[in-house]
Amino acid sequence: MISIFNLVFNMCEPPMGQYYATCTVRHHELANESSPKEFVLLGFSDKPWLQKPLFVLLLISYTTTIFGNVSIMIVCILDPKLHTPMYFFLTNLSILDLCYTTSTVPHILMNISHNKKTISYAGCVAQLIIFLALGATECLLLAVMSFDRYVAICRPLHYVVIMNPWFCLRMIAFSWFTGFSNSVLQSSLTLNMPRCGHQEVDHFFCEVPALLKLSCADTKSIVAELFFFSVLILLIPVTLILISYGFIAQAVLRIKSAEGRRKAFGTCGSHMVVVSLFFGTSIYMYLQPPSSTSKDWGKIVSLFYGIFTPMLNPLIYSLRNKDMKEAFKRLMLLVFYHKK
Repeated sequence: MISIFNLVFNMCEPPMGQYYATCTVRHHELANESSPKEFVLLGFSDKPWLQKPLFVLLLISYTTTIFGNVSIMIVCILDPKLHTPMYFFLTNLSILDLCYTTSTVPHILMNISHNKKTISYAGCVAQLIIFLALGATECLLLAVMSFDRYVAICRPLHYVVIMNPWFCLRMIAFSWFTGFSNSVLQSSLTLNMPRCGHQEVDHFFCEVPALLKLSCADTKSIVAELFFFSVLILLIPVTLILISYGFIAQAVLRIKSAEGRRKAFGTCGSHMVVVSLFFGTSIYMYLQPPSSTSKDWGKIVSLFYGIFTPMLNPLIYSLRNKDMKEAFKRLMLLVFYHKK
């Protein structure tokens, strides 16, 4: 009786090798659905009339960004008079902005010109990590630069002691390390969400809010964690910047010369315009649920903090800076003198 039961049981039970083969195939199918080989970046593909104007606008912005930031880097490195904490931070900002725009703009331009909308999975991951890291680093670096201006204007006698080279290096290292650490955490949370084969990213490049919309699972817990990290990276630095410029404004109001006050407010005002543009658009994108972000408006906003702000930074920090303009003149005279 027992032998007959065993015979029937063995006939009904599928072979163990077949079971494992079935599980393995299903596992690979799920992996392929969750991690596609490439993504489709839609951008403004539903508005073909906008492609050429957008291409021209991005090309001009990117060219200006490269020229402006490379010029600042060269002048700050070659001119000994600019070897101060302020220009050390400005050089780092130029390097950061150059890499920041390069992580996205060339691929966007290539997609528009070739009418190709795809990006490989590895390329998307790299773009996401680099863009997040450099964006977070810029938030912290702008806060460090505002503190530098606060010390220079409100504590001028202690400036050399406070802003010593070792302190400046630590501030820069902290900004870069924190920026990349935040990027690794946010990227890991975003990329580990199941996407169920969804490949169409309704954006110009791979960014957290756009990628979260591909998820086929409940994203509330992930969004809450990402919100927490975004608050640390965005709201704390912008609060420190506002406090620093508040003390600077008080100090400027005590200046007796009307011309001195006008120049100081002009410089600080232009800095605050760039800071407000960068932080305002970033906060709009990252401190609200992805589902509440308007489809086209979110894309336009991302262009401001991802492309236009890095273009404006060298213009604001150099054209309105007397020392920088004089350093440019000295460098030009040196170049023309050597040519002769």
